[in-house]
Amino acid sequence: MTALSPELLRFSVAPMMDWTDRHCRVIHRLMSRRARLYTEMVTAQAVIRGDRQRLIGFDAAERPVALQLGGNDPLLLAEAARIGADFGYDELNLNCGCPSDRVQGGAFGACLMREPVLVGDCVAAMKSSVSIPVTVKCRIGVDDQDPEAALDALTASVKAAGVDALIVHARKAWLQGLSPKENREVPPLDYERAYRLKAANPELIVAINGGIRASGEWSAHLARLDGVMIGREAYQNPEILLQVDPLLFGEAAPVTDAFAMLEALEPHLAAHLEAGGRLHAFTRHLVGLFPGRPGARQFRRHLAEHCVAVGAGIADLRAAIAHVARHDGGRVAA
Repeated sequence: MTALSPELLRFSVAPMMDWTDRHCRVIHRLMSRRARLYTEMVTAQAVIRGDRQRLIGFDAAERPVALQLGGNDPLLLAEAARIGADFGYDELNLNCGCPSDRVQGGAFGACLMREPVLVGDCVAAMKSSVSIPVTVKCRIGVDDQDPEAALDALTASVKAAGVDALIVHARKAWLQGLSPKENREVPPLDYERAYRLKAANPELIVAINGGIRASGEWSAHLARLDGVMIGREAYQNPEILLQVDPLLFGEAAPVTDAFAMLEALEPHLAAHLEAGGRLHAFTRHLVGLFPGRPGARQFRRHLAEHCVAVGAGIADLRAAIAHVARHDGGRVAA
């Protein structure tokens, strides 16, 4: 049985549908050796019955990486967990926080905040089927639930089942009346609720998610909790990941800047293109690079106009990069 040390969850990038696919994770890994990365949520049924390589295949270069599963059937989740562990994932995470209509229709995701006993059964089944850590990502409650009672009930149930860590998106989800996007922004954040949870359960690894932007916020959370998970900021401003290893682990970042990351990305691009993939599979994850830098707008326009085409190649990406000024005022050679 592989235990999850608090240090391993000190910093992570949230699972985000349509965003954190395998190509995005390669990009993120090139900027931090230490950040824990998560897949998009994949339902247990899809893992069992679908094209597994397409759905959950990943490059070993992405590790440490966790597979997030969706579902509410302990037996199906146990089987999907076994498959994920056999693929080589470092952790399995159960989604108890997604409020989308599709997830609600399947009675899982954030709906499970109302079913703490069932969540415990799911965690126990997953734990019994694998030797890697099993974690849960949740909200502090849904709709008119009392966040104190709801989060305490879920925590007690998953602790009894042997959960290895709890990642708390520190706001409620409203299952009726708000879109998934609004559910990431409208319900107020309540970091203190997560702090109280950790204080009441000092032996449980607890990480926090929700509304965390600047790297200056990380240390304040880590003074009270075991881990910080960022979501949209890592996607929309991926260069923030260059600060993770130096600030939180006392180690140099793998590359010096975004330009160096893009150079390191080229072998991955070449292999992807050689296998018949399209450049856009990677470049769609690069639009957040170079915020505020001269030429960034032209960089994004070049990605949109030239790197989406069938047959686009590394030269097209280099041409996009050539629009961007380096810190010394120079330009990257195409």
